[in-house]
Amino acid sequence: MQDLLGMWNGLVVAIQPIYLLLAFAGAVLGTATGVLPGIGPSLAISLLMPVTFQIVDPLGAMIMFGGIFYGAMYGGSTTTILINTPGESASVVTAIDGYQMARKGRAGAALATSAIGSFVAGTLATFLLMVLAQPLVSIALRFGPAEYFALMVLSLCTVTAIGGGVPSKAAVSTLLGLLMSTIGIDNTSGQLRFTFGMTSLYDGIDVVVAAVGLFAISEVLFGLGNLRKGTSPGVHLHGSLRMTATEWRRSAGAWLRGTFLGFFVGVLPGAGATIASFMSYGIERKVSKHSEEFGSGAIEGVAGPEAANNAAAGGGLVPLLTLGIPGSATAAVMLAALHGYGINTGPLLLQSRPELVWGLIASLYIGNVMLLALNLPLIGLWVKVLRIPEAVLYPMIIGFAVLGVYSLNNNVVDLNIVLLIGVLGFVLRLYQFPLAPIILGLVLGRLLETEFRRALIGARGDWLVFVESPLAVSILALCITFVALPLIIQARKSRRESAPNHSVEQGTV
Repeated sequence: MQDLLGMWNGLVVAIQPIYLLLAFAGAVLGTATGVLPGIGPSLAISLLMPVTFQIVDPLGAMIMFGGIFYGAMYGGSTTTILINTPGESASVVTAIDGYQMARKGRAGAALATSAIGSFVAGTLATFLLMVLAQPLVSIALRFGPAEYFALMVLSLCTVTAIGGGVPSKAAVSTLLGLLMSTIGIDNTSGQLRFTFGMTSLYDGIDVVVAAVGLFAISEVLFGLGNLRKGTSPGVHLHGSLRMTATEWRRSAGAWLRGTFLGFFVGVLPGAGATIASFMSYGIERKVSKHSEEFGSGAIEGVAGPEAANNAAAGGGLVPLLTLGIPGSATAAVMLAALHGYGINTGPLLLQSRPELVWGLIASLYIGNVMLLALNLPLIGLWVKVLRIPEAVLYPMIIGFAVLGVYSLNNNVVDLNIVLLIGVLGFVLRLYQFPLAPIILGLVLGRLLETEFRRALIGARGDWLVFVESPLAVSILALCITFVALPLIIQARKSRRESAPNHSVEQGTV
């Protein structure tokens, strides 16, 4: 009842015209920044922060930032689906099936399941934020280095799902991503590794730079090669822009699974939407009755990850609002904004500034409705992008990529890196190596190494630290199940297929 009363008071505050206008402005800006590669919500909020200090109060700023946060998550999927150019690292896994759906004439359905999934996930995540914030924080605080290491290992187990059915090639791609993650300053010792004396590599290779190179640049190079040979498959524009009844049915379960998974992963500081979306894709491939379609245009491969990354955004607000601990780069910028207004965050924030917390939560509900109303009518307009001839579209993709990558650090070296990674992605595509596991390895590499070394340092080199915690053991057991179950199912299937042939041979004899 206390939560419902607080929510009602927050709703009364959030429906004031000025706050509605700020929520709408945040949704529009978030969608626009999400579409551009590299210009994510954290950069957009950082640029707007000095302006908000002069114009609006703390609640108005948080409402606007919340709209940008959710809007960018949806906007990042648009260019991912249409032109295979992820706007955010969390949208990378959407490219696997979303872009294939677009090539088969189902871009409208892919964008629709992304928009509706974002709405469902955002709404449910906001509700879970309202009722489960305090209990989930107590669980998240139980995660130490060993538990985080186990979680990273569980995330790496998804490579069997995103590898296109060839585990060995997926493993090579993952190892390549892990190798790329070692570039830069070692988080534990502070030593420089593989920087070759270049200060631009001290912070390592940015995930967005790698994603744009692997997907956008390699796609252009691959497409140009096909155009030159006259074998370009082109893009089919037949079919309805709306989802069919079958697609609704297949998406509904994926939305719900992605929402709950994304929210609980988002609560863990440092886990984030990228890990949630990869894990969601792996789960959807395991539970789907149409697993053979994954990698070639399965709608669950879009619905689940898109719901997961939006729900993770809501989950990331739990440690921010209850403990003052940012769970992502965007949450860290929002925390800086709160401190800029002189607001002390932490467990007492709800008691000291209830109108701020409940007003933000209520505005997230309103912002989700605005995003749905804003983006669904634009699906037809977005799909028309596919009508642009490839000879014109490819230079546009390069322009988007260069603009987005350069805006990250205003560094020309990043442009050289994205080109080199694009060429690498092109070569890997020629030999049919999956690209998404490289991003997973790059994202998890530093986290995996840091938590592994922290656990051993805290245990003074005792390796049993990884199996002493029941929570860590449970997660590692889930990892074994995740890897072993498909092998067992495949072995039983092969045995059934060979049994009839064996009996026929005996009858013939």
